[in-house]
Amino acid sequence: MTDTDALASLTDDDVRALDAWFRAANYLTVAQIYLQDNVLLERPLTPDDIKPRLLGHWGTGPGQALVYAHMNRLIRLTGQQAIYLSGPGHGGPTLVGAGWLEDTYSEVYPDVTRDGAGMKRLCRQFSSPGGIPSHVSVTTPGSIHEGGELGYALVHAFGSVFDNPDLLSVCVVGDGEAETGPLEGSWKGISFLNPERDGAVLPILHLNGAKIASPTVLARKSPEDVRALFTGHGYDVIEVEGDDLPGMHHRFAAGLAEAYGKIRAIQTAARDGSWDGAMPRWPMIVLRSPKGWTGPKTVDGVQVEGTWRAHQVPLSGVKENADHLRQLEEWMRSYDPDELFPDGIPNADIDANNPAGELRMSANPAANGGVLTEDLRIRPFRDYALDVTSPASTRVEGMRQLGAMLADFYRDNPETFRLFCPDETNSNRLGAVFDVSDRMSAEVVTDEDVKLSKDGRVMEVLSEHNCQGWLEAYTLTGRHGMFATYEAFAMVSASMTVQHAKWLEEANHLPWRAKIPSLNILLTSTTWRNDHNGFSHQGPGLINVVLNMRSAVARVYLPPDANCMLSVADHCFRSRNYVNLLVMDKQPHLQYLTMDEAVEHCTKGAGIWEWAGNETGTDGKPDIVLACAGDVVTAETVAAAELLKEWVPDLSVRVVNVVDLMTLPRQKDHPHGMSEADFRGLFTDDVDVVFAFHGYHGAIHKLVHGRPKADRFHVRGFIEQGTTTTPFDMTVLNEASRYHLAVDALNNTDATPANAQELREHCAQMLEKHHAYVREHLQDMPEVRDWVLGQQS
Repeated sequence: MTDTDALASLTDDDVRALDAWFRAANYLTVAQIYLQDNVLLERPLTPDDIKPRLLGHWGTGPGQALVYAHMNRLIRLTGQQAIYLSGPGHGGPTLVGAGWLEDTYSEVYPDVTRDGAGMKRLCRQFSSPGGIPSHVSVTTPGSIHEGGELGYALVHAFGSVFDNPDLLSVCVVGDGEAETGPLEGSWKGISFLNPERDGAVLPILHLNGAKIASPTVLARKSPEDVRALFTGHGYDVIEVEGDDLPGMHHRFAAGLAEAYGKIRAIQTAARDGSWDGAMPRWPMIVLRSPKGWTGPKTVDGVQVEGTWRAHQVPLSGVKENADHLRQLEEWMRSYDPDELFPDGIPNADIDANNPAGELRMSANPAANGGVLTEDLRIRPFRDYALDVTSPASTRVEGMRQLGAMLADFYRDNPETFRLFCPDETNSNRLGAVFDVSDRMSAEVVTDEDVKLSKDGRVMEVLSEHNCQGWLEAYTLTGRHGMFATYEAFAMVSASMTVQHAKWLEEANHLPWRAKIPSLNILLTSTTWRNDHNGFSHQGPGLINVVLNMRSAVARVYLPPDANCMLSVADHCFRSRNYVNLLVMDKQPHLQYLTMDEAVEHCTKGAGIWEWAGNETGTDGKPDIVLACAGDVVTAETVAAAELLKEWVPDLSVRVVNVVDLMTLPRQKDHPHGMSEADFRGLFTDDVDVVFAFHGYHGAIHKLVHGRPKADRFHVRGFIEQGTTTTPFDMTVLNEASRYHLAVDALNNTDATPANAQELREHCAQMLEKHHAYVREHLQDMPEVRDWVLGQQS
């Protein structure tokens, strides 16, 4: 490693190489935004050289180019493994240009050669039909962060370095992005870094003064206030400011060297045994440079550089306005493209600033985590099985079986698996992991704390954004994990789920992107059993969010019991490039299937539970199908079938349970979709189906669209009714109780069984009894609370 003094001091050769690289990156940014031809300015610009639509963002580019150029020098001198996360949204052209300057882009996309012809292709494809997006997307070599939606860069940076001791993640945070809630919460990441086993994050807050149409909050704060804010977060703040060259190169080199020296000192002390265990004060850089630095200072007599007007396209009328076209050419020639790109090829000074091979940030394997991924070591899931001797006869907190599985993941994968949970691991019945690992905290630990230490690897912080973002980056860099959260509050980070899915969707079309471990999201403490928390905690909306994703990545599982959960979880943890949504409640629930039965059931994704039904039809079809997906509604469905068997035994009832929601669509709509024959085998062609569903009823109607007589599906689900009440009252309020389902079955069959009216009256009476009982006794009536299969309701 090179010492800090050598990093801080620039020779004339250093300045020349840094400046050439900086100018080349800026030139490529402008060229990508504006040009479809004449990209090397081999002749004067004409309107025909300009793209018909000018899309892109210039303002953040120069600051990011400065950071990238200097990081390249640091890597060359130290051999440091590093990746670059671009937080300022549409900073895409700078990072695309960086990959092209480093020759990674041409390696990944051989048709974008590192010469004049390749530069033209590079520029034409930017923000164009059939090309690439304007942000640092999945198509950008070296990126693990989709910058289209602001707020997640820093949380991804921290997630990338957990259990990655040799990695430095440099994260440029835009001052507009810094205004978002997720980013503001992300600064706490240093409280969860262990310098002995984790890598480091270097946040660089780029205060360039403005966002799209107005100044940013932090840019208008005094330096003292900004410094106090981040000092309070626990950072050692290093400030670099200016717009002069080469002065900024010297100042930024000194600031970066200081930051790197402090990072190395922290890590060295932690790893040579001299660390006292106290929370380190990690460095960060506050970089102040003008928005649109090195671009047009004024346009049409109005200030542009250093204002919000430089955010996107500072010269917007170049096709029609001759003066603007002249200014664009002057601007681009100010970077000396003839000197930078002789014959269209980056010159020797640019090459001198590039690291080699996998040390290039655009080529670092950590930014293509699938190439580093090793399979999770998984013990046979049957080892955790519950002994189910008869269906629906015992209640168990099935989530504890999953907790035992996760505990062994920690034992067997001490550097490649983590659980991320918003302070609810024990609440969610996953506490077995604490037999293996503490919760992680680099902050002060007191005698009153339980299972909390700097050596812990269970990640708990009361932020869904942090938990999910950490896991996303952990998987993007090749490791495995699970995000477990209360169901309703998964919607806090639902947009992150969408963005990650979009990344996976596009990655599937890029052969060079190796497949990464799936994003596994566990929803527990669910809608139907948040009777104790009330209406605010009741919301199954993430199911609908995932159902809207492309079929190539979206998976939704609702295991009805513990053995099914184990079978499904084993599959999900072995999978790649999916968003796996697993939904099962943490409270005691009836158990239905032996492990052998569960494996067969989950493999098919749905099946007939013959023991629950009463098929007596002579034509091979039941009179009614009771279907269910979700643990609570499955219990209600089984109980409803029992009512029908007891009261109207001549009614032929079939019970179908669905574990994998994606089996319901047609095969042409989803790869898990059942064939027409299999669908017919479960639901027939024309018999009415009363479907009790965990989530919003519209989801089932969407999934069975196109199936035979889809309007015969009558769905009962969550209808936004509920408050602090009893478990069974939740099903009553949402009209999905066993009594509602039984009456629905009678009302939606052509059969006219004896005693049907008597059963309707019984159900009405029981609902009235329930209404009075819960208000008098504050709990559910025994015939519901203690019901098991074979007990009359």
